[in-house]
Amino acid sequence: MNYSNITNSSSIVFFTLSGFSATVNYKFTIVSLTVLCYFLIVVVNFCIIITIILDTNLHEPMYVILCNLCVNGLYGTAAFYPKFVFDLLSDHQIISYLGCFLQVFAIYSYASIDFSVLALMAYDRYVAICRPLEYHSIMSVQRTAVLIALSWLVPLSCEVMVITLTSKLKLCGSQIDKLYCENWSIVKLACSSNAVNSIIGLIVVTFYIAHVVFIFCSYVQLVKSALKSKDVMRKFTQTCVPHLFCLFNVTAALLFDIMYSRYGSASVSQSVRNFMAIQFLLVPPILNPVIYGLILTKIRYQIIKYYLWTPSWQKCTRP
Repeated sequence: MNYSNITNSSSIVFFTLSGFSATVNYKFTIVSLTVLCYFLIVVVNFCIIITIILDTNLHEPMYVILCNLCVNGLYGTAAFYPKFVFDLLSDHQIISYLGCFLQVFAIYSYASIDFSVLALMAYDRYVAICRPLEYHSIMSVQRTAVLIALSWLVPLSCEVMVITLTSKLKLCGSQIDKLYCENWSIVKLACSSNAVNSIIGLIVVTFYIAHVVFIFCSYVQLVKSALKSKDVMRKFTQTCVPHLFCLFNVTAALLFDIMYSRYGSASVSQSVRNFMAIQFLLVPPILNPVIYGLILTKIRYQIIKYYLWTPSWQKCTRP
């Protein structure tokens, strides 16, 4: 059955995901690796989340913000991996019109929230290192809660606006050249001009580029302060280096995806295009919690305490 014939120019019922054409010969290998990857993502993120929740010593702004970063990682990957595995095992890789827009919303709001949370982390580190005496008054419980709420609500609102504009377009095609639904891929199927969508999309991208600029400016101040004292340098190295790794991960991965979606060449092989498209759903969700779990002393100690230490009753039973 040809599912692409279900649709017509006025009413799209299903979208076909054509990016799977390069996975036919390696289907079961990719399924195995995907399941393993998703299992690792769930385990490492839950490990950090539960450790922070259980230990009252970690109920500080930096760790609460990190907890939100891990929750967001689980949220974004849940919109991709289960459907991806299902499609790999199916003969026809299709997704309903509504399901496609829900996937776009979840995946790209996840990416936007990542930037917002990382910007909030940068602000928290700036206050902690550059204005330590004012830290507890500036990053109070109430203000931290408000900032965290905004780091979720603003990206979600932006994505609602983008999705609403895209849903109003009349589409003349139903084939998406990716492994998942992506907003720009849908916009390119429009029968009429998509100039408004392009402009709004560029404004949203610019807004999140401003997040990166803000983080960079914060780190300029952080480095200046760190150079003045060995204690401040130690604090900077321990808490800011993992943040920089996480920022680099998500920025590089998303930059590949956005630039290729808009300006990529069709001459690039489908396998390469697929890899570039899923980087931000593969690398940051695994590396972010691992980096923080290894580098931050408090979290590393608690992970060892909760998950790796042998219980005392077992020690007593040893000969």
